[in-house]
Amino acid sequence: MSKIDVVRGEMMAAMKAKDKERKNVLSSLLTALKNAQIDKREELTEAEEDQVVLKLIKQSKETLEMTPADRQDIIDECNYTIKVLEEYAPEMMDENKIKEVIDGVLKELSIDKPSASDKGKIMKVLMPKVKGKADGGLVNKILGGMLE
Repeated sequence: MSKIDVVRGEMMAAMKAKDKERKNVLSSLLTALKNAQIDKREELTEAEEDQVVLKLIKQSKETLEMTPADRQDIIDECNYTIKVLEEYAPEMMDENKIKEVIDGVLKELSIDKPSASDKGKIMKVLMPKVKGKADGGLVNKILGGMLE
């Protein structure tokens, strides 16, 4: 069952429960998924569906960061949107898992003591392995902390 079908079912349940806020968030997610499918001109893979969800979460977080502190209504709306979208997002890696992947990449590249000059080479191999499973900023921060 695709995410589109799941989200459509959840949206119907929200409409029946008269939960307008949840219905609106699910409606925007459904629209984004359908648009991605139309752009691709075929069914989306699970990874592509996850990318759409993660993109919407990122947009909501950016809106939240730019919102003035006195606009509590927008802040509440963004937090609720993020909470609902995270139900459909893939489970993200924690710091320990990311470190394990980085260690594996270092062994794969035969790098014992990574330096700043190795960072590009490491990231080139590392990012495809964690794409959609870990926050890129967190990966960059952890790798930066491991460099000498």
